[in-house]
Amino acid sequence: MNGVLLALGISHKTAPVALRERLALPEGRAAGTLRELVGDASIHEAVAISTCNRTELHLVAGDPVEAENVALSALSRHAGIRPTELLGRIYSFRGAEAARQLFSVASGLDSMIVGEAEVQGQVKRAYELALVEGVTGPISNRLFRDALATGKRVRTETALSRGRTSVSTVAVDLARAALGDLEQRRVLILGAGENGELTAQALSERGVTTVFIANRRYDRAIGLAQRFGGAAVRFDDLPEELLAADIVVSSTGSPHQILGRDELALVTDGRAGRPLLLIDIAVPRDIDPSVRDLQSITLYDMDDLQREVARNLSGREAEAARARAIVDEEVERLERWLAGLDVVPTIAALRERGE
Repeated sequence: MNGVLLALGISHKTAPVALRERLALPEGRAAGTLRELVGDASIHEAVAISTCNRTELHLVAGDPVEAENVALSALSRHAGIRPTELLGRIYSFRGAEAARQLFSVASGLDSMIVGEAEVQGQVKRAYELALVEGVTGPISNRLFRDALATGKRVRTETALSRGRTSVSTVAVDLARAALGDLEQRRVLILGAGENGELTAQALSERGVTTVFIANRRYDRAIGLAQRFGGAAVRFDDLPEELLAADIVVSSTGSPHQILGRDELALVTDGRAGRPLLLIDIAVPRDIDPSVRDLQSITLYDMDDLQREVARNLSGREAEAARARAIVDEEVERLERWLAGLDVVPTIAALRERGE
């Protein structure tokens, strides 16, 4: 086979959110990183997955040692840190184990919330971006198609994804644990993307009717608010909305913090001591973590959600074992296909066909 599978990344299992947010690859940055990677002679194909809980590169490498060094340098440079600061945080897999890592991610097995459904769409979008950028090839195409098929099998043939299986639902349950009944609470959701939509849905299912949704694209906020009986607000109106809110769930895709310490200090001054619960499920984080020091403010971020989830994992173990068996089957199937490439006269013909 003309190329070795290589997976390199960082996740909630190896690093806190403060480090994960620095290595996050929003779509624009991801495209540039992918082009940079395949511009190196050691890397033939590349796909980058970046979610709130991981940044992961999946490469087809001619020289896996050199490719790993190139990828590590690219990640650390974009994050503005030395490569040595990632030692012990970065994981790396080759060959079948690299495929197993991707298949486990697509199946929800490697998620903070085991069985979460959103990751399948995130893997698909990562692959589609790489296709658009022209940085995939016959091996990564087969790898990602098989990964998505594996995720679908796991969700169809096991009960891994049933029940509380998203960051948003855990965030809402965390709010209920902190404040009790949420029905009479005023909730502000920042961001109308996938996590914002899931948060609105989880709140609606728990009887919350006073939901306000703010998004930089006001039309998107209106559409989401109409679906769940809430109201849309403009970002310019955030100070007034923060004065009235009981709970704020923030999940924008902004590369920068949108709620700083100074802004929230002014908000607390105008709330007459009323407590405000902030839940930041964005990576990079939307809310300055130092606001925890402000009176009457409670802030939870992804690290806090991870600790909450860790207390509720035991019930999924039997389904996870069934899911892992499916992953093993699909990895073996891919290995047979890869082994068959060794007897094909040249892989260049495959690449030219764009298979």
